[in-house]
Amino acid sequence: MAIKVASVEQVRQVEAAADQRGLSYAQLMENAGVAACSLLLERVAIDESTYVLFLIGKGNNGGDGLVMARLLAQRSPAQIHLLLLEARPPDDETFRAVTAAGIAWTVAADENADAVLRELAGEADVIVDALLGIGGRPPLRANMKQALNSLRAATKETNPFVLAIDCPSGSDCDTGEIDAAALPADVSISFIAAKPGLLTFPAAAAVGELVVAQIGIADELDELRRLSTMVMDAALARSLLPARPLDGHKGSFGKAMLVAGCANYIGAVALAGEAACRSGAGLVTVATTQQLVEVVASGLREPTWLPLDAVDGCIAADAAQTVSESARVYQSLLVGCGLGLHESTQAFVRRLLDSELPPLLLDADALNCLSSLPDFWTRLPADTIITPHLGEMARLTRRSIAEITADRWAFARRYAERWGLVLLLKGAHTLIAAPDGRMSVIPFKTDALGTAGTGDVLAGLVVGLSAQGLDAFDSARLGAYIHALAGVLAAQTVGSSRAVIASDVLGALGRAFATTEVG
Repeated sequence: MAIKVASVEQVRQVEAAADQRGLSYAQLMENAGVAACSLLLERVAIDESTYVLFLIGKGNNGGDGLVMARLLAQRSPAQIHLLLLEARPPDDETFRAVTAAGIAWTVAADENADAVLRELAGEADVIVDALLGIGGRPPLRANMKQALNSLRAATKETNPFVLAIDCPSGSDCDTGEIDAAALPADVSISFIAAKPGLLTFPAAAAVGELVVAQIGIADELDELRRLSTMVMDAALARSLLPARPLDGHKGSFGKAMLVAGCANYIGAVALAGEAACRSGAGLVTVATTQQLVEVVASGLREPTWLPLDAVDGCIAADAAQTVSESARVYQSLLVGCGLGLHESTQAFVRRLLDSELPPLLLDADALNCLSSLPDFWTRLPADTIITPHLGEMARLTRRSIAEITADRWAFARRYAERWGLVLLLKGAHTLIAAPDGRMSVIPFKTDALGTAGTGDVLAGLVVGLSAQGLDAFDSARLGAYIHALAGVLAAQTVGSSRAVIASDVLGALGRAFATTEVG
């Protein structure tokens, strides 16, 4: 089942619709507890010495935690203790089932509760955060903030495994805001759908690994089916991989052309060119200045080369005709990596856009050239992909980086629709928006990609996938997924994300494809 992304209100609508169709709220809570218990048992080796502390709020999130505690007591020999933020009402059947199972509990408001909490937390191997769920908002109330601060202090040296149910308590599941006292999780389990706030910073930094569990709601439910935003997970990525028939040849796998580079940005040519070659495309041609051909071709032997006229080491305006005539027999065209902003190159981009072109990807300095053109989107062919980072997006929209960051989901969707193109907004949890309102989000967040040249790798990868027959939206979201996964794998290979360079990401593309192929 595809993993959807839904706001808090949308999730409530799904739950209400499921309840009306016979899947009660009580059964949804039971199913959530089953999913959370199963996840913990998968991730943590539990024996008689394992001490599990549950933080239980007064609402439905606390109810999920109570169900999980009861099931954990049935399915494992763990020592379990509940810390209740407030006393549960006497008619609470979920709590009565827990007490009937003989599970120990303490109420946070009781005398000496803070000292008890510190003692319990200091002994805990596992902490389950079931204080606040999707309805929570920062700032936290004083009693909850005090409990979490005490817990953080008590576990500073012990480093227990933390599982958050729904989200780290104190997170806003819509906006990504988070209270400073929130307890960072190793894993957060979200139900029915991922929430945008869990994929938005600063809350995303406290989520850890995000797991989305289905809890018995049918895919066909209208309120769920209508959701148009999806997490680009491994299963979805695998389904989009271009076919590789054993009797295929280079003509079977498409031809991609890249226009890149200037005297100041030589590496962009090599990085984007090699990424396109490693995408699986049958033939890659790199169009760049004669000077760069001579510098790069000896180290990058796989592409063919199209030398272009130059002015001051940059692509000349009259090279637009050469590119447009040559590109007619290609399935995709990338323009932008390392072009620079020389007057002649800006004129080249403008003239090229007046030509009939294959499916087009614009990156880097091509986007900076666009930002100076009024109504630039009216000059782009259908199915164009653009790949801005926040700075480039700010220039294209004439809005501030702060404004975009504060509501990047809405910005991505709005401008993809307004401009009639596929917009890949780069960053942790990259967003890919289509003009018809569909959106995908990449599940990875890694600083390994925060280094020069990784954007060139992404652009080359996406244009290579486009050459193999994927449409613009699928090329962009599959490329972004493989690229981000390669960043994670590259950090594992070199030993630290801070030591990753763009060529490490290139080197990890094969492993990223292989990992995606096998699931």
